[in-house]
Amino acid sequence: MKTTFILSCFVATILIASAYASDQPNIVVILTDDQGYADFSYNPHHPKEVSTPHMDALAREGVFFSQAYITGNVCSPTRAGLMLGQYQQRVGVYDAGTGGSGFDPTIPIFPAMLPDSYYAGAFGKWHLGLDDDYPELKWHPLSRGFDSFYGFMGRGAHDYFNLRSDTEGKFMHPMYRDKKRIHDKGYLTTRLSDEAVKFIHQRHEKPFFLYLAYNAVHAPAQAPEKDIKEYQDQFPGLSEKRAILMAMLEHLDNGVGNVVKALKETDTFDDTLLFFFTDNGGAGAMEADNTPLRGLKSQIYEGGHRTPFIVSWPDRFEGGRVIDNPIISLDVLPTVLDSIGQLKANNKFDGKSLLPLIEGKTKTHHTNLFWSEGGSTGEWAVRSGDYKLLAFKDKRELYNLAADPAESKDLISENPAKAREIEKLYDQWLNQMAPPANGHAKRWGEAPADNKNAKKRADRKAARAKK
Repeated sequence: MKTTFILSCFVATILIASAYASDQPNIVVILTDDQGYADFSYNPHHPKEVSTPHMDALAREGVFFSQAYITGNVCSPTRAGLMLGQYQQRVGVYDAGTGGSGFDPTIPIFPAMLPDSYYAGAFGKWHLGLDDDYPELKWHPLSRGFDSFYGFMGRGAHDYFNLRSDTEGKFMHPMYRDKKRIHDKGYLTTRLSDEAVKFIHQRHEKPFFLYLAYNAVHAPAQAPEKDIKEYQDQFPGLSEKRAILMAMLEHLDNGVGNVVKALKETDTFDDTLLFFFTDNGGAGAMEADNTPLRGLKSQIYEGGHRTPFIVSWPDRFEGGRVIDNPIISLDVLPTVLDSIGQLKANNKFDGKSLLPLIEGKTKTHHTNLFWSEGGSTGEWAVRSGDYKLLAFKDKRELYNLAADPAESKDLISENPAKAREIEKLYDQWLNQMAPPANGHAKRWGEAPADNKNAKKRADRKAARAKK
């Protein structure tokens, strides 16, 4: 009887473990910063100095999306949309300054939507709220559902070598471990990777959510001197900044490799739903390369908001594939919730689960995708089917991305009816969005909205300027 009981318990344990592996995968989101579309050697258009073997391996072994987008052409709007699964304009975020200052901290975001069984760790660049209210820190990751945090908060960039919390400057502001300000040493990209690897080794026995938001390869242009010199010696025609960027990219790629290695060492890689993408297009100031796309970070051409995008989950679906359907970073959260059986049919997400597309259960996904900077710049864009309409204040441009992914031939004069049709879609979409939280109008040329938050933000900005 005792032997039978022990055997029954053993079998039950195996069944429970099996159910855990299939029903509660680990979740890993790796987000890079300002990485160029061709600063990724899986892209056949990459220049000779670019080598990202670890990212390439992920792309080859996982599912690569060839027409993937993020929701902003600068840092914090994309991060807001990712955490919400909704267009960030629904909470008034249209630009980097607004997103970086933080939206309503009572709105649930990504980790708060996961079951309590998940332990959530955030590492790196937060950029979704300032720490001006220290030590309350209502925009801090730990105040928004994460269980642990290592990184920096409200500003878009950080010095890669000065990791102290008692110096101030354009790129120098407090580093945090959880809600405690700390002094650290090392090269920041490497430190973020090390912390993420440590997290995996410590937490792999139960479901975890790892959000690894690198600030590389965002300015400032900084890397160890010996690495920069190696690129200058190997590629003597490179400019100094491009050589620095390549050295930064090498550390970033090594970090991605170390995270994947840790997942495999802990036997969790196959049961991990992993996403890899960038927050916006490569930056001209860093001499990034977005070939074959037109445009750069902060622009609404494809080079501003198209991203390399990889999804991996070996236990659930086969990799080694490329999917051409347009997708967007809003899809990450719904995909995660779908993977754990928590996606409701009547959800309010603008994103959609990618699982039906990946598993061949549907051939359609998003028909229309939207981008808007609001009335402050008057720039917006809509992708509808193969067509993309761009607005620059009162000017419009129209492209057929299927025939012209580089946006080289403006079709506005040839097909004004299509442009009007797409603009109506934009107006209908924008009518559903909140007023810009910075007090500007939604549309170019309109009077600013009456926004009670605008004065609060202006007061905070003035207070920061006095420090």
